Parts: sequence; structure tokens; C-alpha cells
Amino acid sequence: MKKIFAFGMAGIAASALMLVAGYISGRPVTPAAASQQEPAIVKAAATVDRAEVEEIIRSYLLENPELLLEVQQALETKQQDEQRIAQVEIIDAMSDEIFNSAYDGIFGNPAGKYTLVEFFDYNCGYCKRAMADMEALTADDPDIRFVLKEFPILGPDSQRAHVVSMALRALLPEKYAEFHAKLLGGAARATEERAINIALALGADEAKLREEMKNPAIVEAFARTYDLANKLQITGTPSYVVGKEVVFGALGRQVLAEKVDALRACETATC
Repeated sequence: MKKIFAFGMAGIAASALMLVAGYISGRPVTPAAASQQEPAIVKAAATVDRAEVEEIIRSYLLENPELLLEVQQALETKQQDEQRIAQVEIIDAMSDEIFNSAYDGIFGNPAGKYTLVEFFDYNCGYCKRAMADMEALTADDPDIRFVLKEFPILGPDSQRAHVVSMALRALLPEKYAEFHAKLLGGAARATEERAINIALALGADEAKLREEMKNPAIVEAFARTYDLANKLQITGTPSYVVGKEVVFGALGRQVLAEKVDALRACETATC
């Protein structure tokens, strides 16, 4: 917010200096011409008393306070556009890592035509609510494939629970979707103990499970997911990658369904 305010002040100060230059030269300076006259404006303003310039800026601000909001909105729009462009570049460059990584779990149809990638944490309350959306979407549309990127960011309990999840997926991949639904869908906090109990109830061998939990590939997979999230500017869960777009937050079944419909539309049109 401080940066945005400073940016807005700079723009308003430039406008004020433009007024000062016009005052000195005895003729008005239009905004369109301002960018071409900036050196002259600054030179002219340098000859004006500092207190006079500050008073002009203050008066201009008080008379036009809406300019701060306009500047802030313009800056946010610019930053969002830049973020989207950067995300598309990352998605293009790291497509296999995002959509087809060997260490990610799959929910829905593994051969589905339309893929949604979810970054989640087992202790994320919003992820728990979003799971119902995922289940409904995959039940209604057999062409949907969810890629589940384990992204433990909510403390040690989450990290340990995700280690168990990764180990279970490596040993019993056919049980992963059921394990995921039970651990994420439960009201209790996800911990290593609870995750192990669910894995054992699904038929995992405890000794093999605990041995697989030591596999360094699990930590390496987490590191790659963290790196990918950082590049995509993902800092919270749930977050999704759908097509060329990053979608932040649990926005609901309808929004995700619309994103899938957009992917379908791209099959017959240039997107």
C-alpha cells in the first residue's frame, strides 16, 4: 500500500509541477504534452520556491482526491496484466511439470481430456470445502481430470501428513483418491498419526509405509512444487491451474465448471 501511495503521489506531483511550469511560462500545459516537456517542466519547477510547490501539490490533492484511487486502480490493473503474462509464460515452459508430473496424485478420470491442477494443503479449511466441488465436477463430467499438487504450507502437521500421503500414493496408487478424500474431508486436523491410521485402514503395510516415508524423493517433490508455486506466484491454497490460467481461491463449483467449458470451447476456436 505504501508503494501504491508513493506511486500516486509521484503522479500527482508531476501534475502539480506541470501546473507550476505553466504558471511560470504564462501558458497552460496539457497532459498530452506533459510527457514531451518533462525536462523543461522539472527545470522550470526548480526555480520555484519549495514551499510554493508543496502548497500547489497539497491544494491539487485536496481538490482532486479521487486521483489517488484512479492511480491505485491503474497500477493494480497493470500489475495483474503483467502477472497474467508471466504466468502464461511459465505454464508454457513448464507444461509437463504442471500437468503430468509423476509425483502428483490424480482424482477423477486419469485419462480425462480436461485437466485442472490444484495446489492444496490437508489442513486448509478452504481446500476442505473445495473438495466437494472437485467430487461433484468429476462425478458429473467423466472427461475431467484433477491433478493434486501436495503443497504443505500450514505448518509441521501438514508437512508430516503430506509425507504420509506421498508414501501411500507410491505404494498404493489405486487407493490414493480414497485416502485423499478421507484425510481432507475429515473435520479433525491432519497429522502424521491420523494420516497413517487412514493409510493402514485402506490396506497399507505399516512397515513399508514408514520406510517409504523416508524416501528423499518425497522432499524433492515438495521442493519442486514450492518452486513451481513461487514461479506462478501462488502463495495460498487452494489455487488452480486451468489451461493457461491460474485461479486463486475456493471460487466454487460453478466457476471451475465455466473454466472447463472454456477449455472445451478452445477445441473449436483459437484461444
